[in-house]
Amino acid sequence: MNSGLRFKIRRFLKENSEEKNIHLDIVNGYKDHLHCLIALKPLQSIAAVVQQLKGSSSKWINDQKFSKDYFEWQDDYFAISVSESNVKKVRSYIKNQVIHHRNKSFEDEMKIFERLLTEKSR
Repeated sequence: MNSGLRFKIRRFLKENSEEKNIHLDIVNGYKDHLHCLIALKPLQSIAAVVQQLKGSSSKWINDQKFSKDYFEWQDDYFAISVSESNVKKVRSYIKNQVIHHRNKSFEDEMKIFERLLTEKSR
């Protein structure tokens, strides 16, 4: 996914989440995945929010014909809870996705992300 398309998808997700009353704090990604920091409201479930965002964005991507092939997100997703004390770290991490992926695979990234969340807040 090129940077122009990533920008359009991020903008769509932010606007669409606002319409759906989902608080999408930050979204960013790399070639083959996205990271989202979402603050769930009490009656929102992770599964429902992910389904809404993935469904509406894949429909939009196909309607815009950004891909010559039919686009769909993978079925799986990874979600973790973030304490208030780690929100700034996670926000910074998501913001700097392109930098992280210059020499790290997705698997390496997941290990780093897990370590980032287990470090004690400073």
